[in-house]
Amino acid sequence: MNLYRTIIFIVLFIAPPAAKPAILRICCGAQIGRGVSIGWFATVMGRHISIGDYSAIRALTVINCGGDISIGRYSIISSFTLVYGADGLRIGDHSYIGPQSLINTEEEVRIGHWSALGARCMVYTHGSFLPYTEGYWVRFAPVVVGNRVWCAAGVFLHPGATVGDNSFVNSRSVVSGEIPPNSIVEGNPARVVNAMSRMQRAITPRRLDAIAGQMVRHFVTLAAAHGDLRVLAEQPHPLVQSGRQIYQLAIAPATSDVPAVDPAHPTIWLICRRDWRPPSDLWLDLTANRRSAHHAAPLDALCTFLQRYYGIQLEYEER
Repeated sequence: MNLYRTIIFIVLFIAPPAAKPAILRICCGAQIGRGVSIGWFATVMGRHISIGDYSAIRALTVINCGGDISIGRYSIISSFTLVYGADGLRIGDHSYIGPQSLINTEEEVRIGHWSALGARCMVYTHGSFLPYTEGYWVRFAPVVVGNRVWCAAGVFLHPGATVGDNSFVNSRSVVSGEIPPNSIVEGNPARVVNAMSRMQRAITPRRLDAIAGQMVRHFVTLAAAHGDLRVLAEQPHPLVQSGRQIYQLAIAPATSDVPAVDPAHPTIWLICRRDWRPPSDLWLDLTANRRSAHHAAPLDALCTFLQRYYGIQLEYEER
């Protein structure tokens, strides 16, 4: 890095999170979307930097690339992650890099949309240590992870690894070559053990209603045991208290009528029926992966819970 980049790199590292997007825009000409967050003691530096709407770089993460850095919308790079190298990093929308991961970018690393590297994954685009002049091999090659790929914790992607779309790589697998799309792979070296269709079941409207009820019950149970929300009742609609305000949680099912709710309390709706919106400004739509742009502590907590425990990522509906 030249002196100017080094200074900006250090300033970003120590600056408060609220100031970091502005520093990147002003000092680096970066394209920073709405709602982007960069945590404490996290820094990012590259030739050109683009971070999409509502993406997050968590605390204590360092990204220092010689090439372009492009992070899509609603993507997360978790804490204690290190990304470094002479080339660049490209991450799509709704993707996730787990904590304590390491990504080497001596050649370009590309990760598609709705894809994830679990905790402590390692991605290398070069392999060398023993002297090439003594006959030992050296390899440089980009790494490509497709769309809707889940690499579980501890996966190692070697130089030249390519994982096809809609695939799952099991924990601690080592990928050196090309994984075809729609595959479940595991082992060292990673081998195809099944088709991705074995992991997925058909979702009917009735099953979606049942899933919504299950997730609400799980959320209420966790909130009662560990959360910042106080659970006042669980039937007929769960009542939760945040501060002095009481909210009720209700499901708009796909297979029966929308239930009546108590008008005395604001209602947070989980929507299972297509093309339906409640009169309330507090809702999330499980059929379209959308949520209202309004905020309330229980709604935000529920959205975080659904992403963390059930892999459901929601976009804000444009006003």
